[in-house]
Amino acid sequence: MIVRRTLIGAALLSATLIAGGCATVQPWQRGRLADPAMTFDADAGQVSYMTHWQEAREGSAGGFGIQSGGCGCK
Repeated sequence: MIVRRTLIGAALLSATLIAGGCATVQPWQRGRLADPAMTFDADAGQVSYMTHWQEAREGSAGGFGIQSGGCGCK
């Protein structure tokens, strides 16, 4: 009984903390968030080169964002 109550309390506390971090982005704030400096891969040229290098090394192409085999087929 005590364990169940503790687990429910911990779940409610976690949900409250996670929901508190959500915020609505206003239209005038979206410009700042869409800045290229805010991306995980700030250097698009390097990412493109590394992707090309990996495809050539692995013998595969595609498969980014979709499910496919290593042979490059979709």
